[in-house]
Order: sequence, then C-alpha cells, then structure tokens
Amino acid sequence: MLSKLIEGSIRYRWAVIALTGILVVVGVISLRELPIDAFPDTTPVLVQINTDVPSLSPLEIEAQVTFPIEQEIAGLPGLEEVRSISKFGLSQVTAIFEEGVDLYFARYLISERLQAVELPDGIPRPTLGPVATGLGEIFHYRIVGDGRTIRELRTIHDWIIKPQLRSVAGIAEVNTWGGEERQVQVVIDPQRLLKYDLTFQDVFAALERNNRNVGGGIVSTGEAQLVQGAGILTSRSDVARVIVAARDGVPIRLEEIAVVRDGAAIRRGAVTAEGEGETVLGLAFMLMGENSHEVAGLVRERIEQIEPSLPDGVRIVPVYDRTDLVDEVLH
Repeated sequence: MLSKLIEGSIRYRWAVIALTGILVVVGVISLRELPIDAFPDTTPVLVQINTDVPSLSPLEIEAQVTFPIEQEIAGLPGLEEVRSISKFGLSQVTAIFEEGVDLYFARYLISERLQAVELPDGIPRPTLGPVATGLGEIFHYRIVGDGRTIRELRTIHDWIIKPQLRSVAGIAEVNTWGGEERQVQVVIDPQRLLKYDLTFQDVFAALERNNRNVGGGIVSTGEAQLVQGAGILTSRSDVARVIVAARDGVPIRLEEIAVVRDGAAIRRGAVTAEGEGETVLGLAFMLMGENSHEVAGLVRERIEQIEPSLPDGVRIVPVYDRTDLVDEVLH
C-alpha cells in the first residue's frame, strides 16, 4: 500500500504539488481568520439581573427585590445555580446555567419570568446585564480636554462617543467610569411650598406633566397640516418656567418655590491617571464568543473616525488595547 502511494505521488507529482499548494493557501487563510486570544474564556453560561433601587436599605432590598426575583426564576430548565448581592442602590441576581445551554435562550426564559415579578411601587423593572463575560473588556480609553471639567468630559463621552462606539459590530456595552453625571436639580424650599399651600407631590406631578410631547392629529386646509404640542424640557430655564399651580388666576412657576441648578448625580467612585488628578475612563465590552483581536481593531478604527467630531481640545487617549496583548503573547 505504501509502495503504491509513493509510486503514485511520483507519477502524478504535479497533481501532488498543486494539491499541496492549495492546502497551504487554505491554511494561511484559516490562520488569518482564526480567533486567537491571549487567554481562554472559561466563564459559564450566566445571566445577570440588575435592579436599581435608589432609596431602600440593603436589608429591604434583599427582602423586597432580590428574594422575589430569585423565587420567580427558580426551576428554569438548565438552571444550575443562583447567587445574589444586595447593597445600597443595587440588587444583582446572577443565574448560572448548565454548560451547553444557549445563552440567548436562557436570557429569553429569564425575561419571560421577570414579567411576573411584583416589586414595590416606584422601583424600576429589572434589566438584564450585557451579553458579555468577565474577560470581555477589550478596550480602555481616557477622555481628556484642556480646560474642561470632569463633568463636561463625562457628558461628551455619554452623548457623543458612547453612542457611536456601541454601534461597532461585536460590542456588547460601553461603560463610563469617573467624572460627574450631569443633572438639572430642583432644590425645593419648604417654606415657599407652605406659603403657596403646595406639596412635594404637586411639584413632581407638574414636572412630569410638563415634560412631554403630544400629537394632535392633522388639520385639513387644502393640505394636511400636522398638529403637535412640543413640551419636552430642553434647558434649565425651561425647567424653571414650569407652572406648578395657579392662585386667583396667577401662575406659580417652579422658580418661585425652588432653585433650579446644574448639578451631578451621587458619586460612588472616581478614576485618576498619570498623577494628574481625576479623569473620565471609557470601557468597551465585547459580545460573548466574538474575536477580540478583530473587535478591538474595529473599536480603534471607530475612535479615529469619532475624534474629528469632538469639541476643540478634547481627545481620546487609549489606555488598554487587547490587540496589543494578543500580539505580544503570540510573539
């Protein structure tokens, strides 16, 4: 058998050479497209359920939010383990499924069960974490700008950079660390509320009532004219002019009973870099199962496209690129 194989290879040597060349070309192409990473991702099939609870203590969160969610998802097909954490402002339940369960099928099952969870009034509905793993952080970058405050840099990242990076193929989520999240804050004066015989609930209702757009159908005047009521608040002055109530036909505006100011959300952390004080850090997370080398390259390309659209003096400075780590390990 071996003699015939050798004899045939010599007799049809050009066919053997051609076949060898084809195999080499296929191998090179496969090598270029092979998803190579610096380390294996051994994360199990898991789904995180996050609930923002801004006002309750950890003990109340455990009893009124975390426990009902755990009870509702118990018994799901393929569910292997459930663990949770309850702390001020957050309830997080992690559901771990058996190996081989499709992640998107598991997320669908949990989403279906969460529809039946009964939570206290005022608590937002639970949301699922991104389709990413603990090893999904493939790109870190800083937002720097001469003369810009960390609040301005955070706003630029949240409204200009982050939406564009989330559209990159293979990206599951883009997070912001550090900086100050801008808020328009209404600081109510209780004495003025008493003066006008108003309550906090009156102020909440007025803000909600005066911050929406409504449609009015069409008016036909030979041609159809759309009717729309534009009431979305777009600036601090718009908020200040909201009418809370009226006394004897005289409107009482929000600015008469409260101070409307620019502020920041409660901070639970900060980021420093290069010994220069606080900064704003962005983190790009890869979808589970994607090629980190390829996705990181797409993020780098998108950042080059975003930079010309940023305000003067604002730059994106890469801090960590998974591509560099993978290339170094392969070398």
